[in-house]
Amino acid sequence: MSSASSASSSRTAGSASSRAAGSSSRAPGEERALTSVAAGERYRAQEAAEAKGEQPVEVARLWHVTLSVSGEEAPVKEVRRALEQLAHDHPFLLTSRYAGDHAEIRYWEEARDLHDAAAVALRLWGEHRQTAGLPPWEIVGLEVIDRQTYHQRIAEGYGPAPATPVGVHPY
Repeated sequence: MSSASSASSSRTAGSASSRAAGSSSRAPGEERALTSVAAGERYRAQEAAEAKGEQPVEVARLWHVTLSVSGEEAPVKEVRRALEQLAHDHPFLLTSRYAGDHAEIRYWEEARDLHDAAAVALRLWGEHRQTAGLPPWEIVGLEVIDRQTYHQRIAEGYGPAPATPVGVHPY
C-alpha cells in the first residue's frame, strides 16, 4: 500500500534527523546521559494543536487486520500460489492461512482511523483478485484492532495468536 511506503520513508527521514540531533558534545570519557525515545508525530501534532487552542490533528496509526474469505473449493496449490503472489506484491502481509475453500490474511495497516483501515482491508481481496490470481471468494469476516488492543490480547493469552511464522501456510 502506498500509505505504508510513504510512512516508511518519513520514518527513515525522521530517524536520521533524530540521530543527528542526538549527537552531543560531551568530553572524552564522560558518560552519556540516558534519554527516552523521541515523541512521535501524533504526539507532536497533538501538542501543537493544544498550544494553539485547536483540535488535535489525526495522524496515521497502526491497525492489526484479519481478513477472512471463503467460497467454492479451489485447488489448494493454486490458492497457495495466489496468496504467495499477493504477499510478494504486497510485502506488508504478515501471514496467510488457507485451505481449498477459505483463507485468512493477517497484516498491519497504517491508517488515520479504524474506518480507513477497514475500507482498505475490504478492497484488498477484490482489487488484487486478478493480478494475484486469487480465487473468486467473498469476504466473510473482518477484524480491525488497534496496536494496543492487539498487544493487550496477546499479553492476556487470548485473541489472535501472534502472526508467526510469517508467510503462507495451510490450516
